[in-house]
Amino acid sequence: MPASTTTSSLAIHADNVSKIYRRFAHKRQFATLKSAILSGSLVRDLKPDETFRALDGVSFDVQAGRTYGIIGRNGSGKSTLLKCVAGIAKPTTGKITVNGRISALIELGAGFHPEISGRENVFINGIMLGLSKAEIERRFDEIVEFAELAPFIDAPVKTYSSGMYMRLGFAVAVHVDPDVLLVDEVLAVGDEGFAHKCLDKFAEFRRRGKTILLVTHSLGLVERFCDEALWLDKGKVKAVGVPKRVIDAYVTEVEESEEAFLASQDARARERVDLGAGSSVPSHDAGVPEDGVTAGNVEAPADMFKAEAGRWGSGDIEITKVDLLDPQGEPGHVFHSGEPMTIRLQLAAKSPVKDFVFGIGLFNADGVCIYGTNTNIEEMSAQEISGTGEARFVIDDLALTEGTYKLDLAVHKLDGFPYDYHRQLYTFRVKSPIKDVGFFRPRHRWSFSSSVRLVQLQGPEGWRPHMKDDEPQA
Repeated sequence: MPASTTTSSLAIHADNVSKIYRRFAHKRQFATLKSAILSGSLVRDLKPDETFRALDGVSFDVQAGRTYGIIGRNGSGKSTLLKCVAGIAKPTTGKITVNGRISALIELGAGFHPEISGRENVFINGIMLGLSKAEIERRFDEIVEFAELAPFIDAPVKTYSSGMYMRLGFAVAVHVDPDVLLVDEVLAVGDEGFAHKCLDKFAEFRRRGKTILLVTHSLGLVERFCDEALWLDKGKVKAVGVPKRVIDAYVTEVEESEEAFLASQDARARERVDLGAGSSVPSHDAGVPEDGVTAGNVEAPADMFKAEAGRWGSGDIEITKVDLLDPQGEPGHVFHSGEPMTIRLQLAAKSPVKDFVFGIGLFNADGVCIYGTNTNIEEMSAQEISGTGEARFVIDDLALTEGTYKLDLAVHKLDGFPYDYHRQLYTFRVKSPIKDVGFFRPRHRWSFSSSVRLVQLQGPEGWRPHMKDDEPQA
């Protein structure tokens, strides 16, 4: 640790922590616990392929009174690390030191007994978390009020819904008044109103100088609440430091992974229909490829909105290559809302053609068409195409909400006869820090009269304030 950091100023100190689990396998199992103990360590003598290293040499310090965020993909070791800090799991190697009383919001209600009442469970759970019976009695009404369960507190817990069960567990944990609060993705324990109560409770803890260790997939929450962030990847520390810097690095890698996945997915779909630069449109004899991908039909399906992914047409004009270009002109599959995107079509005509129309259709992940146009609709009159060429559809502002989208691309006659139709063979993903809903994001702004007062919060990079500058904001 840094020379200026003393052990007494730390709430949590993790030193080279590793956690190894034994993989399940039929070929090597102990007959009894006694035989396992007599044979030595349960993991020491196992081969590398018989173990799984959930944590691998993780070290970090959390200063007392700080909020510390842990991010990473599913399976990266976040929850395992939190359980080691809570004492629920023991590190295989390394050491974790925690100063002060811990309350863990990890498996909410894990200590509840379903056959007894909520009232009795509050007392049992509170005692398990270190409170005396007198302390629980003093806080009981506050716990029940926070959980919004007063009418049901004397009913058996087995009659509670999952949301009620979780709310009671949360309420008990936060009213223990811990020095160190461990939180693992628990903001989905109720409706939106209860989620706001949870966030308010975290803010109160911060004001009172409590230490919070937060595991979450909500990057906005980490950037808003945390003083420092740690990124775990496959059990190892990938980055640690200022939340925005760590989050930016994490998002970049996630997008690169999404890019690779979408590219491979599209490549497989195109391979099934014999698509590629210089290829010919499949003939009628090509049949129907597997997995619902259509190829080999010259004429379009009767109902285009129900057609499966595929390719068809006469081949007099071919779309030989398609690229989705980012603002730097580089091909990609992951874009950001509000940025420009260009769809580039490379073309080849077997002989000069005078009757042609270029079309594009945009679909959501469920196959619903959310936009479509073509050069005829936009009153462009075809003259001639010969040899090779290129067409570009330029979107100056990708006014879409976050989500996955697919494209139809086509060149056909004015009467609709297809030369080359590519049905949903190109996928792209739109990312956005703004979590609005729907598909289309129109350019907009808010304005308010002087009696309505709001303040623009500082959001993630890429956030665009929507309040009119000349209206009162605070």
